[in-house]
Amino acid sequence: MNAAPKKSLCGFTLIELLAALFILSLLAMMSYRGLGAVLDARTHITEEAEKWRRLSAFMARFEHDIQLAAPRPVRNASGNAPAWLGTPEAHLEFSRFGSGEGGDTPLRLAYRLNEQREIELWLWPGLDVAPGMLPARHAVLGGVDQFELRYLNADLAWVNAWPTTAGDAQIPRALRLRIVLASGEEIVRVFGLNS
Repeated sequence: MNAAPKKSLCGFTLIELLAALFILSLLAMMSYRGLGAVLDARTHITEEAEKWRRLSAFMARFEHDIQLAAPRPVRNASGNAPAWLGTPEAHLEFSRFGSGEGGDTPLRLAYRLNEQREIELWLWPGLDVAPGMLPARHAVLGGVDQFELRYLNADLAWVNAWPTTAGDAQIPRALRLRIVLASGEEIVRVFGLNS
């Protein structure tokens, strides 16, 4: 008696299928984690780029304003205010010429740090301030922990308030700006002024 020839079965065993599924699931999990890391990095880069764009726009506006500083005192409800007034609490108020680039007129403006840790720009509608007239306030840079201003006097010494004496020039020789952001970065810029 001849035994019937056995047919060889072609295909995968259950163990081979389970091993293949296990390897595929590991690859899928690693690619998911990699994609998550790429998306997190993209979000972080976008946030950083936006932070530095806002800081750059603030610096450009601030530099433009102080380069147009006018040596003109102003009249206000309490009498006269100096052309440039800087306090130790980092409140800077000054007169500014118009830039001549269209509708830009002479202004009285101020920069200060508010309670929400934002640098505010205060704008009065003209140079002389009528009694009871309040400035328009605009937040120009958020996320600021420290806002410090120092002024270079005629003796080439940095002071933290301006004017320091009645004999001071109407505008200091230079301004040193120091900003510490909430994320820890420190930015220091020195601006020469047309005093």
